Amino acid sequence: MFVNFFLELRENKVPATLREYLTLIEAVQRGVAGYSVEDFYYLSRATLVKDEKNLDKFDQIFGKCFNGLDFVSDQVEHEIPEEWLKKLAEKVLTEEEMAEIESLGGFEELMETLKKRLEEQKKRHQGGNKWIGTAGTSPFGAHGYNPEGVRIGQKESRHRRAVKVWDKRDFKNLDDNVELGTRNIKVALRRLRRFAREGADMELDLPDTIKSTAENAGFLDLKMVPERRNTIKVLLMLDIGGSMDDHIRTCEELFSAAKTEFKHMEHYYFHNCLYEKLWKDNKRRHSEFVDAWQVLHTYPADYKVVFVGDATMSPYEIVYPGGSVEHWNEESGEVWMKRFLDIYQRAIWLNPVPEKYWDYTPSIKLIQELMGNRMFPLTLEGLEKGMKELSK
Repeated sequence: MFVNFFLELRENKVPATLREYLTLIEAVQRGVAGYSVEDFYYLSRATLVKDEKNLDKFDQIFGKCFNGLDFVSDQVEHEIPEEWLKKLAEKVLTEEEMAEIESLGGFEELMETLKKRLEEQKKRHQGGNKWIGTAGTSPFGAHGYNPEGVRIGQKESRHRRAVKVWDKRDFKNLDDNVELGTRNIKVALRRLRRFAREGADMELDLPDTIKSTAENAGFLDLKMVPERRNTIKVLLMLDIGGSMDDHIRTCEELFSAAKTEFKHMEHYYFHNCLYEKLWKDNKRRHSEFVDAWQVLHTYPADYKVVFVGDATMSPYEIVYPGGSVEHWNEESGEVWMKRFLDIYQRAIWLNPVPEKYWDYTPSIKLIQELMGNRMFPLTLEGLEKGMKELSK
């Protein structure tokens, strides 16, 4: 069983060594994990996994190899998790009941009403349809439902209907080292290439070297040629967080492939739509952001811009000042999108949402219009069409 587990890890490119495997076996023999599958899981993970990017693959292989084994626990936990208690206070409605709940009728009305509620409300409310609270149908609060509201104090989206979100958002950087599934993406990205010879004669011309060595009676005759570099410069703009959590794996594969293919590439993150701030590190995005004007003034117009996002949001986030779900933006997302597109004439938008659903989401149609219909699905076919568009 243990040998098969080790071989499965190696087969799936988790770089566990024989020495690490023997260390694991020795630890098991000495009773480090006892008779607990859970303890053995953590022991084997600590012993065999050296890079956190392989944790997901390790979990899948562990589940496959040890499926069906019972966990032995020293004690039974009697305390109910706090999250379970929170779920007891959620509002669950049928589709018919949801359809009967009306919105307040627009962004300005929503924000004005919220201002009044903040002035009037004095205590906690639950289950109602007016005050800021939980488990109700009010436009303001958490764990309830309203077709157009402001989510306050809820960990994550449930219905993805919120117009504005008052939460601390922690997004994770995309892993640019993901290799699974990136090979075909790399092939598609290679359509966007423009080579130029530059620099010294530093690149080995292998075919000519073999030919010259053979003609030289086997004596090595190295042939060098000027190195060829892809001179295409790419600005990769990545939507992160919220509904994009559903597409993290696909975006990581794209990010990894793009970093390999384009030597002149810069990336920035945004959330839902472009505004006045961008960032490179999601953990520090509130303290180490980049002014969007600075990006526009740093990278010249010959950069190709690739936006990656599902474009799924409230239309207010695109067309209204203050429409951002995270902060009060002085200028609308539409204004910032047009500024970027005025400078970078070669720009496309890659959307991980299947194209057949685009017509059902108003915000996707708005972004598609802003892009001049240069939105493509994040599929191999869509990538090829996008690279062809950028190559014009």
